[in-house]
Amino acid sequence: MAKAKAETVETAEVVVEEKAAKAPKGVARLEEEGDIAADYLEALLDIADLDGDIDIDVENDRAALAIVGGKLNHLVGRDGEVLDAIQELTRLAVQTSTGDRSRLMLDIDGFRAGRKKELKKLAEDMAEEAKSTGNSIKLKPMNAFERKIIHDTIQDLGLSSESDGEDPNRFVVIYPA
Repeated sequence: MAKAKAETVETAEVVVEEKAAKAPKGVARLEEEGDIAADYLEALLDIADLDGDIDIDVENDRAALAIVGGKLNHLVGRDGEVLDAIQELTRLAVQTSTGDRSRLMLDIDGFRAGRKKELKKLAEDMAEEAKSTGNSIKLKPMNAFERKIIHDTIQDLGLSSESDGEDPNRFVVIYPA
């Protein structure tokens, strides 16, 4: 009986820990992530002898950083590939420091902001096509950041969408109703 009770308490503690890990982080914790990430990025810019200012914000329950100024296009790369790699390295630096996985978003030279506008327009146009034809629309493969923008926009328009396929060929399907 005592052993069963101990196992139940242990199981309950694991469930509480898992829920805490999945719970949204507080603003102070996200600001701390942003500060750690900014320090890491600043050191990276110094090593590469590049100019750029780092803006830190909290958006949608995640730290959001932007490197602006200077000539930084080469840090974006073709289709944002270098930006994605730098973002992942920055997330790992934050995780190493805090012990928690980070979902921070990084933008360099306004690339993600511009891409977000393009994707919202694409989603709006494709939603209109799906409504007018009554057919589902398959989009070209996209990364997770791009798919999320499409899904959020489609949801705001009152339609539904889902991702299909395996990375790196994962794509969004937009449904008419």
